[in-house]
Amino acid sequence: MGKLIQFGETVKGYDTPVLNEREIRAAVGILFLATYTSLMLIIFKNNFILIKYVVTLSLLDFLIRVCINPKFSPTLIIGRLIVRNQVPEYVGAQQKKFAWITGVFLSAIMFVFFVIVNAYSLITGIICLICLVFLYFESSFGICLGCKFYPIFHKKKAQLCPGEVCDIKSRQNIQKTSVTQLLVLASFIIFLFFTVRLFNDRFSKEPYDLFGISATAKSK
Repeated sequence: MGKLIQFGETVKGYDTPVLNEREIRAAVGILFLATYTSLMLIIFKNNFILIKYVVTLSLLDFLIRVCINPKFSPTLIIGRLIVRNQVPEYVGAQQKKFAWITGVFLSAIMFVFFVIVNAYSLITGIICLICLVFLYFESSFGICLGCKFYPIFHKKKAQLCPGEVCDIKSRQNIQKTSVTQLLVLASFIIFLFFTVRLFNDRFSKEPYDLFGISATAKSK
């Protein structure tokens, strides 16, 4: 039973339970894609069917992670299959558990509104935005925003954070940003601003079919 119900893996050389950050990010990417697609269907089609499925499955997935064992989470299993040939990146399990408990809480609220009450409101909109931001930051940048709140509620310091951000150390040269790089970035932003101002009307024009293929297909 101890092997079945547990949180984190025991790996030789680590004195705290760990998880594989690579499969976690893969799973987060799956959830982000599903949530983002659901949001687009709501905005452009006023279709709430997919979000109801996504919320239901996300709640079940998070409950399995927190209450049973992360290794039995469907999305983490898919993530493990996707990155199975990559070397594991071990991270501390405890801060991830805290983040996933937050996921259970948010998913439960969305489940109540969308599935049980069958209603949407400003609350569901804000929670959906928060979830998208959390999912995007972790899948794209490897930054677990939920883990950032772990030290607020726990006196024990988080261990084995992704990218070793828990350990304060000086940046290596490849991580440092020079004044020249910042000037290039600022110039790019200015260029983007003026491009929008000068070419927005031209870019707004709908492109025409160069070879008239769509028009021919419609006439048939």
